[in-house]
Formats: sequence, C-alpha cells, structure tokens
Amino acid sequence: MDPIEATLLLAAGVATGAFNAVAGGGSLIAFSALLGTGIPPLTAKLTSTVAVFPGNVASVVGGYRDLPPRRDTRRILPAAVLGGVAGSALLLLTPSRVFDMIVPFLVLAASAVLGFQGRLNELVRRSALRGRQEHPAMLQALVALGGVYGGYIGAGFGIVLVASLALLQHEPLTRTVALKNLLSAVISFTAVVLYVFFGTVNWAGAAILVPATVVGGYVGARLLRRLPAAPLKAVIVTFGAVFGLVLLWRNVR
Repeated sequence: MDPIEATLLLAAGVATGAFNAVAGGGSLIAFSALLGTGIPPLTAKLTSTVAVFPGNVASVVGGYRDLPPRRDTRRILPAAVLGGVAGSALLLLTPSRVFDMIVPFLVLAASAVLGFQGRLNELVRRSALRGRQEHPAMLQALVALGGVYGGYIGAGFGIVLVASLALLQHEPLTRTVALKNLLSAVISFTAVVLYVFFGTVNWAGAAILVPATVVGGYVGARLLRRLPAAPLKAVIVTFGAVFGLVLLWRNVR
C-alpha cells in the first residue's frame, strides 16, 4: 500500500469514527476508502467492520456519562448480540445482492422515523396501556433486527438503531445516541469475531484504519455532549437522508 492510499485510509478512519459517534453511517466512508485502494468489495466490507469496531468502543468510552442505567441497558443487550450473530452468519453464508438493494430504503425510512420522532412518540403513547411509558418487547425486537442489519450490511445501521431507540424510549437525544453507540459496539463485536475466524480480512488496511477510528470516535462522542438536542437531530436526519440517497444512486448506476 503506497503513502497516498495510507493517507486516504487515515483520513477516512477519523471521519468514520466521528460520524459513527454522532450520527452513525460512518462505516460507508471506510468501506469506500478500502474500495478505492483496490480491495475487493466483500473483503472491504469485512475489513471495514473490523477496523471500525475500536472506534465504536472509543465512542462508548467518550460518552459513558450519558448512558442509561445499567438495568435498562442489560435488558436489550441480549437482543443486540443475537441479532448481530444472525446477521453476520447470513453475510458469510448467503449472497448479499438482495440485501444490498434494500439498504437505501431502510436508511431513508429510519431517518424519516427520527425526523418525525415527536409525532410518532405521541401516537405510541396514545396506543399504549394507561401508565405505560415504553414498549420493552417491541424495543428488543427492533434492536435484534438492527443487529441483523448491522451484522449483515453494516453501513448505516447506527442510524437504524438511533431511530428505533428514539421512537420507543422517552430519553434525551444525547442519552439515546450514547446507548446507540454501546449497542453498535456490541453488535460489531459479534460480527468481528465471526469475520476474523470465517471471513477474509485485509489486515494492512485494518491496521491503518483502527487508530484513526479510535481518535475520531472518541472526539465525536465528547463533542456530542456539548451539542443541543435540536441541531443534533437535524444533523442526524440530514446525514441519514443524504446517505440513503447516495446508496440508492449507487444501486441504480
């Protein structure tokens, strides 16, 4: 790998970590950069997942003060693990073309859910039993589906998670994003274990991306705590919409 390619991966790693910490979807940056260095698509996908994982952990460390109580977090972690294992196994055992075609629509739908979070929350409250504030079973189901999506496709699954959490939990957005970062790290860990043992990873590319994603993820999570909720939501929704449209454009080319 020449110096220009290495510099490209370093810059992509920092941007990937920062976007994943704040909005999600940053893995597309690392994936695209790996493709730009000539790495085959499937290997690039596995490599980007492995490389982004330390950045996910750094995001959790940077935003740990905003995490919900441990009791609430432990309730949904098993669903994230099961979903991540199922999605990763699907990626390694089946063709990905069909799933690749629906990725843009999933990301655009998740962005719409977050954008209309207030109205959707009102509908959820009206349909809930009197005195109920959350929907634990539905939340676990959506987190598990997010884990399948994350293990199989990866790109954009942070957006799917943060939209699902915002819809079904009544928490400040900073706390929702912090929980999203934790779930992303758990799902990514299950994927990394399976990819390392049963897939093909470009370790030279991963070695360059890892420290860069750690720096970007930590800085992004620290910056998150200084941002007011409304502009942060606007950033996430805008990024999700643009990201989904870019994926859709790539599919129709």
